[in-house]
Amino acid sequence: MIFRVRCITLALLAGTAVALGAETVSLPPEQLAKAIKTDAMTIPTPGELFAALEKPGKPDWAGQYRTPIPMTYRNRAQIALNLGGLIADGFIAVEAQDSQQVKNIGTDIIKLAKALGVSENVLSRGNSINEFAENSEWDTLQEELEATQNEVKASMQSHSDQDLVILVSLGGWIRGTQVVSASVIKNYDEQSAKVLRQPAVVNFIHSKLNGLAEELRNEPLVKSVNEQLGEIEKLVAFQPGKAPSLDEIKKLNAAVTKLMEEIKTKGDAK
Repeated sequence: MIFRVRCITLALLAGTAVALGAETVSLPPEQLAKAIKTDAMTIPTPGELFAALEKPGKPDWAGQYRTPIPMTYRNRAQIALNLGGLIADGFIAVEAQDSQQVKNIGTDIIKLAKALGVSENVLSRGNSINEFAENSEWDTLQEELEATQNEVKASMQSHSDQDLVILVSLGGWIRGTQVVSASVIKNYDEQSAKVLRQPAVVNFIHSKLNGLAEELRNEPLVKSVNEQLGEIEKLVAFQPGKAPSLDEIKKLNAAVTKLMEEIKTKGDAK
């Protein structure tokens, strides 16, 4: 996992996208292949985004917590998007080394995953997350969260729910981008700010959303997310080789925060 995260980190810090064929990077071909083919999706995971956030001193991870989200969504697209966001929250809690927060989020991850009908293998990971949190095994916890995320995706793929896999990945990316941009705003650093240049990633996400099954693609929340990504794509298209300004990052953070709030509240949560 560490090698994979380092490869992604290098790609992100170089201002490149991890979408296949989107841009070239100065990595050996075999390392690049491993970096960009780590998943059925090539959207950076929250763990990869956070690993790329190299700031002077330790970021205030606990300051990025948010209030609990509903566990009563009925719409599967909304569940998938929020599940991705929750997995990102899990990574935040691990970075903050907050055992109780990890356990709380782990419980919610399992609840939403269960609502999507995932396999028992995913559900059994809830106990592992609690055990590792109790023992403060932070490196192992990060790996367990990663494994849980992959297990969720694999389970949905086996049930022909590839479209929902895309939404889980997207939810995690939106929440991860919200957290990274907020952290950079709090303690601006040019090198860390460059991590947020991801126009090809957003373009790749667009292509995946446009390829969803028509019924899912036309759901109000999914349509709204896709439309707002058009604006976000402009906001992450900073000039190559140049760090975005604090003002530019504030605009990006406002856009992804608005989108994250809509994902949490819009629809039919009861």
